[in-house]
Amino acid sequence: MVITQPKPFSEILKFLDGKKNIFITGCSLCATSCMTGGEKEILDMSQKLREEGKKVTGYAVLDPSCNKLQARATLKKQKQALDSSDAILCMACGDGVQTVAGLVNIPVYPANDTMFIGEVERIGHFSEACRACGRCELGWTAGICPITRCAKSLLNGPCGGSRDGKCEVNPENDCAWVLIYKRLKESNELGKFMEIKSPKDYSKAANPRRVIVGK
Repeated sequence: MVITQPKPFSEILKFLDGKKNIFITGCSLCATSCMTGGEKEILDMSQKLREEGKKVTGYAVLDPSCNKLQARATLKKQKQALDSSDAILCMACGDGVQTVAGLVNIPVYPANDTMFIGEVERIGHFSEACRACGRCELGWTAGICPITRCAKSLLNGPCGGSRDGKCEVNPENDCAWVLIYKRLKESNELGKFMEIKSPKDYSKAANPRRVIVGK
């Protein structure tokens, strides 16, 4: 899941300076789960914008915002409202914002900051789990990502600063490599822990990336 947080409302107002008529889009998946772009959040944002003298011409919860085909079809149904709008405020992740921006001829502004790819711990609590590095290491690290969970992204065990199973950089976090060791031990796979890994090849993470299924 792509984890987002709301931008300060003051920053959003700066984006919308000089724009009177605003159309709002949200996202049915990640932003809804993060409570940053579902229908409730859109309605709350609409009220705040009206209090600042803006006119909300309409809204749409895209399903999801990053699906260009679905977004195009949904926005097509909103043509009349969009034609009367000066800008779109997109309550989705950065990918969702860029998808919408590529489909319309008016400015599109983000309402959220995109934080990371993560997992839901419980309602309103999210933790970073994946850096989309292009070459997944989870097969030999017991399903715990050293690139993401280790503050130094180490590939060959913990640094010398780990103490009592905690991270040197942020002692509130568990040391990823202690967790990896324990899980490998439980599954009788400690041999993987002893394998020396070459430096990480980040060539697959060179931006911007593209994937074509079947090629």
